[in-house]
Amino acid sequence: MSKLRPLHDRVIVKRLEEERVSAGGIVIPDSATEKPTRGKVIAAGNGLTLANGTIRAMGVKEGDVVLFGKYAGQEIKVEGEELVFLKEDDIVAVIEG
Repeated sequence: MSKLRPLHDRVIVKRLEEERVSAGGIVIPDSATEKPTRGKVIAAGNGLTLANGTIRAMGVKEGDVVLFGKYAGQEIKVEGEELVFLKEDDIVAVIEG
């Protein structure tokens, strides 16, 4: 994949697939599942430029696994791969470990 570099406080995330088997062992079809709200950060910008000209560093970095809103961001397709462009504010948590 070509190298993408988001600007300012934007992040590029690749959605991670959710579990497709219920606790009882029933396989859930694709049509019945919602879009995952968990993803891996592929690239992150430098940070938000504040009114005084300083740059606030990003709270996430490449490789972090994050949670984001169901309808957050803009979906794009790059070289056949579906990615989501988000602002850093759309990310609600970083999953540690």
